[in-house]
Amino acid sequence: MAAALLLLSPCAEARHRYGVPAGGAPGQFDYYLLTLSWSPSYCLVHPGDRDQCQGHGFGFVLHGLWPQFDAGGYPQECAAEATLDREAAAIGRTLYPSPQLMRHEWQRHGTCSGLSAVEYFRSADRALAAVHIPAPFEAPRTDQQLDATQILAAFRGANPGLPPHSMTVGCSRGELSEVRVCLTRTLQPRTCGRGVRDSCARTPVTIPAAR
Repeated sequence: MAAALLLLSPCAEARHRYGVPAGGAPGQFDYYLLTLSWSPSYCLVHPGDRDQCQGHGFGFVLHGLWPQFDAGGYPQECAAEATLDREAAAIGRTLYPSPQLMRHEWQRHGTCSGLSAVEYFRSADRALAAVHIPAPFEAPRTDQQLDATQILAAFRGANPGLPPHSMTVGCSRGELSEVRVCLTRTLQPRTCGRGVRDSCARTPVTIPAAR
């Protein structure tokens, strides 16, 4: 998978925190949260990010695959030492645009999966491939105005197997920032747990064109 398929969005990370302290037991979680970030919104704020922006023309990109608890919250940084061996790093470089980001996702979220780094990166790749991006979001060249209901409807149309309440939409500064999909530990769509909710206003939001 192309190297730029992951976006580390500070806003998305901030919304993901539920006040859960660092720590947790590897493999002790209930489901995964697959987060797809809208790259054009990120690039409006971070135009100098050469790996993510500057003419790449990305639409949705993979932000992360995060272990979650049904009751709300999530484990994080489940290992004090989380170095990556050569094989894991080689796979990670095909998913993440920078070694720093690759290490961040493994340290913060991957160490809580109970998987090796190689298995975790491959799982993230499979999770991304399992969700079909609706045609209107495949790197559009003009801005769009849609509300959260319309965005979710487009994803359900492209993914008819999604159960109710298995997706949420995130917005920031009146723009689309991310779509999240809840998956079982075997990467099948499922209903989201507590605390995973939309963060968009009821009015239409801007979906910036790909850059």
